[in-house]
Amino acid sequence: MNSTNIYSHLTAKERDRISFPARILLEKGMLKGDILDFGCGFGKDVEILNEKGLSVTGYDKHYFPEFPKKQFDTVICFYVLNVLLPEEQAKVLMEVSSLLKPNGKAYFAVRRDLVYVGYRTHKIHQKPTFQCNVILPYPSCFKNDNCEIYEYIPINQREISKSEDCIFCHPNKGTELITESATAFAIYDKFPVNEGHALIIPKRHCSSYFDLTFKEQSACIFMLNHVKLMLQEKFQPDGFNVGINIGDSGGQTIMHAHIHLIPRYKDDVDNPVGGIRNIIPDKGNYLL
Repeated sequence: MNSTNIYSHLTAKERDRISFPARILLEKGMLKGDILDFGCGFGKDVEILNEKGLSVTGYDKHYFPEFPKKQFDTVICFYVLNVLLPEEQAKVLMEVSSLLKPNGKAYFAVRRDLVYVGYRTHKIHQKPTFQCNVILPYPSCFKNDNCEIYEYIPINQREISKSEDCIFCHPNKGTELITESATAFAIYDKFPVNEGHALIIPKRHCSSYFDLTFKEQSACIFMLNHVKLMLQEKFQPDGFNVGINIGDSGGQTIMHAHIHLIPRYKDDVDNPVGGIRNIIPDKGNYLL
């Protein structure tokens, strides 16, 4: 993770009233069930919404740093993405998707009034802070000259409107989603080789990994690293295999590019030497 944006938390503002995005979503009746304010800053929205009878938990990497241990019906994330670098934005999208219940929704508010993009010296703190415009591939539920609010619904819960017959373009509602970003998502393999066997899948339908754009490949590798950490914590494997099947001769059976991340455990095979070289029998142990 890029460490050049170490002062992003200084953009948090102290307020004495509810934020504009929170007021809009409250008026629209979109704040439902158990709610998480992700990147809550000093926590004023958490305080006011709880006073109004809602159930809201606050998380902020700098001000309320205890990462949530459960999932939520609704996650709100206001003006966070605008002050983050692209890889930091992707990490937030993945973390928010993992914190949603299967039928949950998240709302991302982004600024639309930014004039200067890049690093600037913060007027109060006199430290370099970053800001940028953000466009997400999610439906917009509110927009004016200053603010836009996106509604995120997990990819496996969205209504299918296209006719393509591809299980990765349209994962069904019973598919367990591990995480999702703007460009890719991860699920557990339906026929796992080992416990925790995960697939990292680009959203654009493309049969070969090599035909993906560099941005799409980068998004998949970034997610691969993120999912590895999730699997390590959940399953405590002793190792991993990473593999991509390309073409019929490469063993590809679903013609939508995807990366296999397979946890490995001590003694899950008699002799693990050679790893993925064992895709061709008797070629694994080349040390003999």
